Amino acid sequence: MSLKFYNTLTRTLEEFKSIEPGKVGLYTCGPTVYNYAHIGNFRAYIFEDILRRTLKYCGYQVTQVMNLTDVDDKTIRDSRERGMDLDSFTSEYKKAFFNDIETLGIEKAEHYPEATKHIGGMIKIIESLIDKGFAYIGDDSSVYFSIEKFPNYGCLAHIDMEGQRPGARVSADEYGKESVADFALWKHWVEDDGDVFWESPWGRGRPGWHIECSAMSMTLLGNHFDIHTGGIDNMFPHHEDEIAQSEASTGEKFVNYWLHCSHLIVNGEKMSKSLGNFHTLRDLIDKGYSGREIRWLIMSAHYRQHLNFTFDGLSGTRSVLQRIDEFFIRLKELLKESDQGDDKVKELIADTEFRFRSSIEDDLNISAALASFFDFMKEVNKLMDAKKIGGAAAEDLLNFCRNIDTVFGALQVEKEDEVPADILQMVEDRIQARTDRDFATADRLRDEITAKGWKIEDTAKGHRVVRIN
Repeated sequence: MSLKFYNTLTRTLEEFKSIEPGKVGLYTCGPTVYNYAHIGNFRAYIFEDILRRTLKYCGYQVTQVMNLTDVDDKTIRDSRERGMDLDSFTSEYKKAFFNDIETLGIEKAEHYPEATKHIGGMIKIIESLIDKGFAYIGDDSSVYFSIEKFPNYGCLAHIDMEGQRPGARVSADEYGKESVADFALWKHWVEDDGDVFWESPWGRGRPGWHIECSAMSMTLLGNHFDIHTGGIDNMFPHHEDEIAQSEASTGEKFVNYWLHCSHLIVNGEKMSKSLGNFHTLRDLIDKGYSGREIRWLIMSAHYRQHLNFTFDGLSGTRSVLQRIDEFFIRLKELLKESDQGDDKVKELIADTEFRFRSSIEDDLNISAALASFFDFMKEVNKLMDAKKIGGAAAEDLLNFCRNIDTVFGALQVEKEDEVPADILQMVEDRIQARTDRDFATADRLRDEITAKGWKIEDTAKGHRVVRIN
């Protein structure tokens, strides 16, 4: 088996080979901190988390860098509208972002560089680009990158530069796919920028969006590193411009593997506020869904396929996770039983591990990896029904699930819910009511227990109380 990724740069599935054996430098596009992140953003962040976890599962030491874009057109515009200084404004959304990734079980990166802390590095790159003839000062006193001077421009987006109009210029941080144009490296201060500016050899101003990622990635991972990721909407112009300015500055290849995830849509339509289908993580939490449920739904589709988000799908996820929790509860109850089923269990684990690893190593085929787990769960349930598992075999099965959950990040094998005292009392009262043949009271108590998010399950060893996800 070998790890393979679909490389956007070559449009082919390639075997992954790191620059330094056993180590991976990974740059993942992070949030622009001008608002709360929406579920489309988290589609990318969860994909990047699965990638990180898979690399670690395959034995690599990962150094991940995820940027925080805290100065661009949008952060300046919205901070001024709220009458706040830039740092105070963006701090609110930086804190929210870290709370959100914790809610979704996303592992923390090794580095979270903030654009405003790397201005000096950006200025140095721009100076080198001017010195080498790749950049020029425009008539608006901003500094622009000349795409005509970089023959490889368009290599990522596979743009045919023949017939493109030379000399067009774009100062905005973001622009449409039809705008193949010189882009701003340093934006000269204008009145709308307010007090947001830094001194530079070209006067007061601030960096363009694209140069920020080049400076932060190369500072922390070096001029040439392994993997760069992001949403497909960032491929052009953002990632294309990163390649051009980085390679023109250093003379080295920038990144070996480019991975892009596809869009998240809602009920078959593009997510937008005007359609009323725009959801932040907080919106979903307020509706009663858990971070684990949201993570499971978002990660369940292959990263290069459109993900159609629906509330029916999210409700279905709740049922799936409930069955998984019940599976682990049942399996843990067998730990105290006498040892049995060892040979059969070892064979099942080996077969499932082969299928699981083959799936995730095949360009993060998470759907196939999940299928291998569900088949495994079905077989283990059969063995438990036949009372053919106990003791050490049960522990081996649990340990295997703990191992693959280092990739999924959602099985929660160790999940233990402490049943509140009032629920326990209601359960005891219900048992007494049933003993007294007061079934009306027993039914009422059952409904009240369910309304509070718990349910009673009858087992061969008596009843147990479990949380409803």
